[in-house]
Amino acid sequence: MLATTYRRPYRVSARHVPDPAIEHPLDAIVKVLRSCICGSDLHLYHGLVPDTRVGSIFGHEFVGEVVEVGSDVRNLKVGDRVIVPFNIFCGTCYFCQRELYSNCHNVNPEATAVGGIYGYSHTTGGYDGGQAEYVRVPFADIGPTPIPADMHIEDAVLLTDVVPTGYQAAEMGDIRENDTVVVFGAGPVGIMAARSAWLMGAGRVIVVDHVDYRLDFVRRYAHCETVDFRSVGDMAIHIKKLTDGLGADVCIDAVGCEAAGSAMQRMTGVTMKLQAGAATVLHWAINSVRKGGNVSIVGVYGPTFNAVPIGNALNKGLTLRMNQASVKRHLPRLIEHIREGRLDPRGIITHRVPLEEVSDAYEMFSGKKDQCIKTVLIPPGATDAASTTTTIPEDNAA
Repeated sequence: MLATTYRRPYRVSARHVPDPAIEHPLDAIVKVLRSCICGSDLHLYHGLVPDTRVGSIFGHEFVGEVVEVGSDVRNLKVGDRVIVPFNIFCGTCYFCQRELYSNCHNVNPEATAVGGIYGYSHTTGGYDGGQAEYVRVPFADIGPTPIPADMHIEDAVLLTDVVPTGYQAAEMGDIRENDTVVVFGAGPVGIMAARSAWLMGAGRVIVVDHVDYRLDFVRRYAHCETVDFRSVGDMAIHIKKLTDGLGADVCIDAVGCEAAGSAMQRMTGVTMKLQAGAATVLHWAINSVRKGGNVSIVGVYGPTFNAVPIGNALNKGLTLRMNQASVKRHLPRLIEHIREGRLDPRGIITHRVPLEEVSDAYEMFSGKKDQCIKTVLIPPGATDAASTTTTIPEDNAA
């Protein structure tokens, strides 16, 4: 089969690899119909995630059709079309019983903190990912959810990660009616966090970024205010000036370890790797939120330490909440939001690219070229009447 394989930092390629096979009675094999490139895939692409091995198959956002099931699978059958959450989970451990599916205790022997994730290095279990023609899906009776018959497949693929992650970012902020919410990052997750903040009663939503086309997009799509941090001297002072001197009620970090905005943070966290990524947005969020406010973190950071102003958080009486999204828990509510027209996930898709051109697609997304917001990959043989592909401009070719 064809799959996206890691070669070295800043280089992936579509290569033929062996087809996956059933390894456990609870496995299923899924033929991928759509997959996406996630912003967190860029951390792998840029060589920032430990134990990313040459030949690893990337991709944790995918939907597909079941083509084979293990002998103990009861809830799926061949021919079912399914949403596959990016996290792998057993459904029975202490954490799964509390719907903390991203923290499952039984799926990742490589770490005690993070659970299992498709296509995201051996630090998250070493599972092959979904930017491929086929995927082995463990615990197939537990994770996958049938795609509703009335749902567009492009809405479905965005329910595997980006929409639930943005939604949980807003949820963890404990947004109250008329709250002012500041979202750092106008990538797909930040866009969805801003849109979700309105659903939870926010009275004002402000998104901070520095890329002009992303700021333009989020203003239109999420109907929010924007701040270009290039024009801001001190972020905390700027946010307080916008909020009667108090600070935001809720700040959301939807950026993570590769944040721009501080040369020192980039040097220590990205170039020299002295900390687990640039903690720029963590500083901005903690210092910009009001006393007694809430900070929600969904941006990805590494497994080691970051230099953050925890003393400020203590003295301000802040509540900090963070986690990988527990996708399965959110799906019923998000499906309802889509059906009622309150959410339009596929509205953020700007590029639809054949899997064969994945190398160019990564280069385009990483370089923020061609006004790319979200890219969907279409494997060979998975095209249908609802899809069109995007031709990547020649100057974006790797």
